[in-house]
This record gives sequence, C-alpha cells and structure tokens, in this order.
Amino acid sequence: MKELITAVRDGRLDDIPALLTPLDRAERRLVLTELKVMRKEMRSWPWGERTRARKAVLVAGAGCHAGAAGCATWIGAREQREWVRSPYPWVLEVLVGRDPAWLADLARRLTARTVESEAEYQLVLELVRMAGCPLPVSDGLVRGWAERVAGSRWQQRPPRPLIDILRAEPHLGVLAPHLLDMPELPPPVTWAATQDPAEHWPTALTVLSAEGLLDRSTLLDRCVTRLVRGGKTVDMRFCLQVLRGLELTDREEAARVTDWAAMAADGPSPVAGHAQEALARLDGHGELSIDRLADVSGSVLFRTEKKLVRSQLVLLGRVLRRVPSSAEELLPVVAEAFVHPDIGIQERALKLVARHLPATAPDVRKDLAGMASQLGAVHRSAARAVFGELLVDGPAVDAYEEVLPPVPVPRRLDPAPADTAELIEEVVALVRSRSREVTAFERALDGLIRCAHNARADLADALRAALAGQWWTEPGPQADIDRRFLRNHDGLQVVAASLLGRVSEKTVGDGRARWTTSDTCCHAALDGVLYARLWEAATVIRTGELPFLLATPTWHTGALDPTDLVERLLTYQKLGLTPGPADFGQALLRVRRTDGAEAAARAASLGTAEGDRLAAWIRADEPVAPVLRRHVETESPEPQGWFPRPARSTPRVLPATNGHPVIQQEFPRSFHWLGRPHSPRRQQCSHWGDTSPQWIATLPADGETLAAWLLPFLTCEEDQRGVAWPLPALAETDGPAEGAIHLALAYGLGARYPEDRLSAVDALLILAARGRLDANLLGGELSVLIDRELMKPSRLAAAARTAAATGAYQTVLSVLVPVLTALLAREQAPRGLSDLLGVAAECAEQCGSPQTGGIAGLAATAARGGSTQLVRQAARLEAACREAAG
Repeated sequence: MKELITAVRDGRLDDIPALLTPLDRAERRLVLTELKVMRKEMRSWPWGERTRARKAVLVAGAGCHAGAAGCATWIGAREQREWVRSPYPWVLEVLVGRDPAWLADLARRLTARTVESEAEYQLVLELVRMAGCPLPVSDGLVRGWAERVAGSRWQQRPPRPLIDILRAEPHLGVLAPHLLDMPELPPPVTWAATQDPAEHWPTALTVLSAEGLLDRSTLLDRCVTRLVRGGKTVDMRFCLQVLRGLELTDREEAARVTDWAAMAADGPSPVAGHAQEALARLDGHGELSIDRLADVSGSVLFRTEKKLVRSQLVLLGRVLRRVPSSAEELLPVVAEAFVHPDIGIQERALKLVARHLPATAPDVRKDLAGMASQLGAVHRSAARAVFGELLVDGPAVDAYEEVLPPVPVPRRLDPAPADTAELIEEVVALVRSRSREVTAFERALDGLIRCAHNARADLADALRAALAGQWWTEPGPQADIDRRFLRNHDGLQVVAASLLGRVSEKTVGDGRARWTTSDTCCHAALDGVLYARLWEAATVIRTGELPFLLATPTWHTGALDPTDLVERLLTYQKLGLTPGPADFGQALLRVRRTDGAEAAARAASLGTAEGDRLAAWIRADEPVAPVLRRHVETESPEPQGWFPRPARSTPRVLPATNGHPVIQQEFPRSFHWLGRPHSPRRQQCSHWGDTSPQWIATLPADGETLAAWLLPFLTCEEDQRGVAWPLPALAETDGPAEGAIHLALAYGLGARYPEDRLSAVDALLILAARGRLDANLLGGELSVLIDRELMKPSRLAAAARTAAATGAYQTVLSVLVPVLTALLAREQAPRGLSDLLGVAAECAEQCGSPQTGGIAGLAATAARGGSTQLVRQAARLEAACREAAG
C-alpha cells in the first residue's frame, strides 16, 4: 500500500495497475481514503507536479472503488480532468477483470454525466466493448462522438471522406438519430462549406439512409418533431436539409399535415416556407381540406414575413378559383390581411376579396365590409369601390393621447449599513461578484469608513474572516502584493487590505500620487477619479479618523443633493476635520446645481475653504467641459498600444470639448483630464466592450459633457455590440440636453445591432417623457448621419418602429419629419427611405397629426405612379396627412 501511494505521488502511471492487483477490498478502501486526502492537498501544488499526480490519483481511485456509482463520480469529477494526454487507457487497465454487469453500469453512469470530449467518448466505448452491452446514449456522448468523427477525417492526407467514416461506425444507428433530439447540435456537425456527402453531415445521413444503414422512418419522425419544436437557426437549417434530402412521398407528406400547419404558423421563415410548399402540394393532390387551409391561413397571414404572406394569398386564390363555393369560408380569412403592416399585402388581399365577393352571401359581404373599414386612408377609395354603401367608417375613436413612459424618479440611497455583519455581507458580495453597480458600491465604501471610525478593531476581525481566501490574504512576498495592487486596485479590496495591513503604507501613498495622463481616453480618466477615491479611502481607513465620506450620492443616478453636502461639511467643521481632496472633488462633480441658491448661501456661511468652493461651484452652474457648438470630422487615430481600437476609414461627426480652468487649478491632479480641452482626434482607447455605471455616476449633473466624451465610442461600429448601453443613463442625467446628447442618441438609433437600437429607443422615450427631447435637433442630426453614410435608413426605421409600437406615435413622427424632408429633397432616394415613409405613415394614421404637410417633395413622390414601395408608402403618408387635415 505504501509503495502504491508513493507511486501515485510520483505520478508513475505504468506502475499503478501492478501495485493494485494484489490488494484486497479492505486494503483498497484504506488506499482510497488516503487518495481523497491527497486530492485535496494537490490543489496547492505547482501545476506540472499537480497534473502528473492527479492522473495517478484518478487511475488508482478508479481501481479502488468497489461500487460503480462511486467509481463514476470519481472518474467524472471536474477537477480530475486537468490534463492534456488522456489517462483513460490506464483507467481501463485497472478495471480489467471486473464483472461485465458492473462495467455496463459504470458505462451507463458515466454516459449520464457530462461527457465533454472525444477521450471520454472513447472511454465509454471501451467499457461497452469490455462489458458486451448496448451503448448508452446521451447528449454529451454524441458530442464526443461528433468530435471524434471530425478529428478522424484529418488524420489522413488527403482527408478521409465523412461518409466513409460514418459507414464504418459500429454504433451509427444509435448515435446519428440522437443528433436530432439534442437541444443544440455539436458544432462539427453543423459546419459545412459544401453539400458534398464527403463533408456535409445532412447529405451523408440521407445517403446512408438510402443505403439502409440508418432507419429512414426514425430520421423522418425526429426531423419533423424537431422542426415543430423549434430551436437555433443553425439547428433548424440542419434538420431541414435532412428532411429535404429524405424526399418524402405523397403519402408521408399527407400523414403529417398537422405538423406542416404548425411549422407554417410558428416556425422560422425557412421552415415555414418548406411547410407552405408541402401544404401547396397536398392541396394539388386534393389532400388538404378547406377547413384545414382556413385554419392555417389565419395564422400565416398574421406573420410579418411578406414572402410567406404573399405565398399564402396565392394558395388561397388558387383554391378560390378551383372551388368557388369556398369563398364564404376563405374570404373572411383573407380579410384578416387588411390589418397587415405592409400596404402591398393589404392591396393584394383587397383585390382577392373583390374578385370573389359576388360568390358570397349578403351577411358575409357585410362582415367583410366591416373588416375593410380597418384599411388605411390609402386604400379607402378602392375599398369603397368594392363594397359601395356597405363600407362604413370605422367606429369613432377617442382623441389621440400620446403614451410615454413614466418620468424616471430618482431613488434615494439607503443609509450605509450600521450593523457590521450586514456591512461585511455586502462587501463580500461586491468583492466576489466584482460588481460596479453604483448604489451597492457607494453604500459599502461609505459603510467601511463609518464602521472603521466607530469600531475599527471589530471591523478588521470580521473582514479578516470573511475575506479569507482572497489572493492578497494568502502568505506571499509583500512586494508582489503591493505591485499587483498598484497595477490594479481591485475595487474595495484595496480598502479592506489597507485596513488589515496587507498592503504597505508606501504603496498606499504611491497609489494616491498616481494620476491620469493627458493622452488617455475618457474611460480611463473617469476610472482615474474612482481610483483616486479608493486610494484615499485606503489611507484614511487606517486611522478611522473620518466619520463618513462626502461624495456618497443621494440618489441612484450618482447625483448629490447640495443640502446633504452642506450638512456633511458642517459636521466635518464641528469635528475639526479636513475633507479628502479626491472625496470632496467627486462630491462637487456630483452635486446638483439647479435651484441651489439657498444651499450655496448656507455653504458660504460655513466660513471654510470647502464651503466657499461649494458655494462658488453651485453659483457658477457651468458644465465641467463646455461642448463646442460645432461638429468636427475626425479620422480614427492610428492603432497604438497592445489593444488599439480598429481604425475607421469613414470620417465621423463628433463634437469637441473646451477646458475648465477651475478643474485645473483647484481639483486634485487625477481630475485634471476632465478640465482640459479635448478633440476626438487624440483619443486612444482599449476599453473594448467595457460597461461601467461608475462612469455616468462620476458626472451625473453633466450629461452633455459625458455624451461628448463618450461619443467616439457610441458611433455605429460594425464589429461591436453593446456600444449604446450608456444612452438611457445619459437621458436620466441632469443639466441641459443639447447637441451632444442628441447626436449620441442619433448614432444609437442607427446602430447595427438590435440591442443597441433598443437602448437608444429607451433613451428617446425617457428624454421625451422628461420634456427634454428636441425633435428638430434630433432629426437634423439623423439627416446629417444619413447624408454622410454613417447610418442606414432601414436601421433607423427599425428603431422608429419599435419606439412607435410603445404608443409614442406623435414623438416618433416629429423626429421623422425633418429626416424625410431632407431625404426627399435628394435627386436619388436612398435605400430604406420607403421603410421610413412607412413608419411615418403608420404614426400619422395612429395619431391623426397633419404636421406631415410640411414635408417638401412628399406629394411629388406620391404622384410618380408605379408600384414601388417608395411610391406606395409616400401615397399612404400623404393620404393619412390629408385625412388628418380634413
């Protein structure tokens, strides 16, 4: 036993099987106990030594387990998989001679666990061979099989054809059909650059089905079931390719009419299109009843994909021509398309109803006329020609009322936790999650300072126990800890480490002396203000002198009530305390300056330097960095550093900012970047994908300044998601909302990705609800961006449609009017203009606003004639305008 343990510690895998053989069951149980202890010890070993020993522990433990359940748990433990070369051949060697039923049970249990690699698939396969049992199947096992098949293709040159590999698979009939049941298909299966069965999985499966190696009915049933269930686009494409390759017979298609109906109603567009084709074929063979057609058509005509809706109308028209008596049942279904958002679909539906209306009874005609009353103004004359006196105006509607979200109400921060246990709980949660949420961070930081002032020793003891296991609490050279903290302060950890004496006093002093360089980006500058506050807090918490911090916000936005700040300064004055420069500087940047005359007078009456500075700051009521009232074109800077932003070749429209001498003269050095003039030409940034609410909370009273600084990183970068995340927060900031905020909002409304446009829509509605939206200014910015090809009109149309769907039709229309005025004045209409006209027309129809009469060129565009969407939507908008004005 001792020799075995020594071999395990040394990582001698080849010696373990022979050393295990003479041990009886009791001895193996004792060895297993030592192996469990050793496995815990290894977590602190160097990586190379730990990896060798971990393999040996895995092999020896597998041989020592008497039960299949315990052995499967031991082998499948996640921490036992830290290796490059698989140890499973030695595992199989120590299991030789076990009862076949035991091996079969082990294979089943391992398969039920997470099988994540080809090596684990091979292990289960060998266990099945040794046990002589059927192969158990799981999603993980099939993933491992797919990886092994993909890897074996490239083990020969030239690569071995996929279909030949699959033909040779002994368990193909079990594994391949399971692919169609998995929640997500393995990537090696879905990737393909050709339809050649030598490389293409769907084609290979259908060929093997034709050869009899796969059961065709099983593949067919599972494909149809998966397509009805839905899933990722790539998985649906795979199943659809297999289904088409199976080439269903007429009888097979007829047996699945319910499935085709479900796919046509709810499936992704390609799946719904295939289902439509199947239904059309069934109709041609007389296998589709009128009732079933009416039922599925009612669902399809509500879809937004115009191609699917047009195809369904074609099918309905064909049936109506062939079976005129079906008009009374099918025409009410066709009339459902009268409310489709596309006016071309509405027109097709109206023509189809007009063609077959004489075959209907009077009561059906009356019902159809009632449904036609929902048609917009552009189709009103055509509908009256079809229905005559039967067509009545729609029911009287109430006066239009704009629907906007409630005005955001600032939420007051709860006081910092007074109870030490509650404070420790919040600090530990922030440290472990690395959250940047403003309210939790500010409460915890202020709470640490307060608790250190009142019960410093108790706080230190509680933090020492709660943060045990953090990297800086482990024994190690002090120089390494100091160096890492200087490189990255780690948020609240540097404050806690300073209290516990785990970071040296010299390092804390060096951290306070650091400052943001002049050529950095705004993100680093705003972070620099936070870092200065943290290093300052790390200094004062050592003594516990300060009773609280001055810069703790009053509201969740980061804003600070000037009355609260005056009260805090008064307490400092009574205690004879001097505020920390960084803490007081951040407090000034956060204080609300509007309607602060009374607070300014009280601050001036304190008779302290800080009170005078606060009074002067409130009375001046100036932005931190005035935004220049002009736009500048800038090329992206040349790539620099390790992580440069990708250069753009198209000049962007960006504002510059001026300097603020007070920031330069009276604030700490870490704040000086904020007071310098900045041009977007000089900004370098490596904050790819970073999102920090702390940036907004640094200047909550100067949204316009923040927008100007963040604008270079809010522009429509084609390769980045999430760039528009600050827009809703900017819309909630104080101060004027002028050119910079509206330009940032314009960029967001034309962003590439839907989630960015959704952020911009939220900001648009917030600005409108607060009464801070300048529709003409925003429309002008949008026109400039479209003119310079920095925005696609179709993306703006998608964002505008989303905003309008919330009920803000009047707001959206007021923004689109100046955009349409500019675009219709062009000699050549840009792509996507019809989409913008369609959204504007929908808004005009909903809110009944005649303001579109001021769009120059609208009437001329509508009068061109033809059937293009541009002309149709222009006519629709003009008709809505006339109706509103009439």
